[in-house]
Amino acid sequence: MDKKLLITEKPSVAMEFAKALKINTNRKNGYLESDEWIITWCVGHLVTMSYPEKYDEKLKFWRLDTLPFIPKEWKYEIIPNVQNQFNVVQSLMQREDIEVIYNAGDSGREGEYIQRLVLMMAHPNPDAKLKRVWIDSQTEEEILRGIKEAKDQSEYDSLSDSAYLRAKEDYLIGINFSRLLSITQGRSLANKINEEKASISVGRVMTCVLGMIVSREREIRNFVKTKYYKIVGSFGEENSSFKAEWKVNEKSKVFESPLLYNETGFKDEKKARDFIVSLQGKEATITELKKSKQKENAPLLFNLAEIQNECTKRFKIKPDETLDVIQNLYEKKLVTYPRTDARVLSTAVAKEISKNLNGLARGYKDEEVQGYIKKMIDEKYPTNNLAKTKYVNDSKITDHYAIIPTGQGYENYDKLPELHKQIYKLIVKRFLAIFYPPAEFNKIQVTVNVENETFYASEKVCINPGYLEIAKSNETKKDQKKDEKQNQESTENEQNVDKSEENSLEILKNLKKGQKLQVQNYETKEAETSPPTRYNSGTIILAMENAGKLIEDEELREQIKGAGIGTSATRGGIIEKLEKIKYIDINKKTQIITPTNKGEIIYDIVNNSMPDMLNPKLTASWEKGLDMVAKKEIAPEVFMDKLVNYINSKFNKLVVKM
Repeated sequence: MDKKLLITEKPSVAMEFAKALKINTNRKNGYLESDEWIITWCVGHLVTMSYPEKYDEKLKFWRLDTLPFIPKEWKYEIIPNVQNQFNVVQSLMQREDIEVIYNAGDSGREGEYIQRLVLMMAHPNPDAKLKRVWIDSQTEEEILRGIKEAKDQSEYDSLSDSAYLRAKEDYLIGINFSRLLSITQGRSLANKINEEKASISVGRVMTCVLGMIVSREREIRNFVKTKYYKIVGSFGEENSSFKAEWKVNEKSKVFESPLLYNETGFKDEKKARDFIVSLQGKEATITELKKSKQKENAPLLFNLAEIQNECTKRFKIKPDETLDVIQNLYEKKLVTYPRTDARVLSTAVAKEISKNLNGLARGYKDEEVQGYIKKMIDEKYPTNNLAKTKYVNDSKITDHYAIIPTGQGYENYDKLPELHKQIYKLIVKRFLAIFYPPAEFNKIQVTVNVENETFYASEKVCINPGYLEIAKSNETKKDQKKDEKQNQESTENEQNVDKSEENSLEILKNLKKGQKLQVQNYETKEAETSPPTRYNSGTIILAMENAGKLIEDEELREQIKGAGIGTSATRGGIIEKLEKIKYIDINKKTQIITPTNKGEIIYDIVNNSMPDMLNPKLTASWEKGLDMVAKKEIAPEVFMDKLVNYINSKFNKLVVKM
């Protein structure tokens, strides 16, 4: 009887497939077998690219006259410590009774690469059909769907092309430029860091990220704080006055004056006071009054970069630690696929979303979350019109939709470490928030004119928390304990602030356009410029996702998102490597990143020789090219030709310089 062979990325995943397929046969040496199925596994990478010395023994020695090294025929080899498992997979692939081989590797570019390398080296039974299983979670239902709907592997050839090219690009840039700079600058580096010898490690993504970190550190180091002086007026009756800040306008007596530091302040405090004197006794009139109601929707769902940033902020952990946790939650069937760039759901998933919600309601025994779900039911929040919202957009999904709870896997929940439970809860809350109504605010903006000088006041008060009821409760237990004492002391102050905002809103609400106002007083308010903030291990991931821009505003971040630096699967590993080779330091308590002395010297070496390697736009453009290959928008040969031309032209320029 002909059999079906299924190959997963690791043993734990193979066990989930076996459960879904009801294969209870005893585990054999590296595989499981039943009457119909054989399931085996890789253990991560089984095959790797050969180093230059495997092409020619002489290439073991780093010399300028052997560079650049660009092989015409690429060589690959089995990784020695996993040779046994490769032999198992190969022998199974070559069996004559195998009718179909299912590639059930991780559903992403890197997962495709791992499996394609094995297929390339194993020379499977030529009569066997090759199929690709692509899944969004490891629930039984999704595994069975993935097998049933498995497409011919050839449909993923362009993704495979992109994966091979990514590896070749990293190999060629890493080996050639690391060797070149080590040969020409290694001795100088060794002298500067007081070591006997030193090599220089350069990478397509790694060097660019180092550049971002060093540039930011130098901006901070060279930053000089500047004080300037704002003017604040107090208007209205003595017991019901409001404050408004001055801002220059075209009719102002100091418009485009060199006395100003910016449009809201003076360089010199005395000049600001002189300006106040010139306003004394002048009439104040309300020239504009805008009343509005504002709505604020829940943020989009988590992709990997967003949850990594959130976990760095809340739990002070590194991005690769976050990925490890979410990968574990994924393998325990609790959440969907983690290595995703999308922050929205597909239309197909939105139609079935009640399954996830019902599963949460039945299985997730968390009192706080059950309270949110109960409110959704009691208030009859709609869950069936999700497809009409911003949270569903098929055009913004490439491989996988956003990370959400599956509503399954609760048999595994109790054994999870506490941190895993807390991160799971973050994902659940972000998911539930999209079903809650928007937060609503009353906002009033007032413009006061004093002899063509304008003062502005605004107040915003929340009148309906909506989704903020969930979002504002996202605190860790550690935060809660730490804040408990402060909260007791500050409750009274917070109440006073809330009352102050409401009182101020009431005062502004009662004003009318054209109304004359008493001026209680004017005063100066000292302000100063702030240096840029250092990256932490979470914000650097966001900056990488947005091609070197750290955009704090979440909505804006989503709007401009394009080709990033690296991929969701690799960014955490890049940060880890930079720390491992001592180019950066990461503070364990705060996760704040600073470059080491060695890292700064490397930056200067690269900046003086090949500065475009530090440019996020160049690195992002290479990533965009790989994406275009995956989407069949350009041929793999076109990308490879551009890469080879880039390396050759770079070497020609650099060798001439030397």
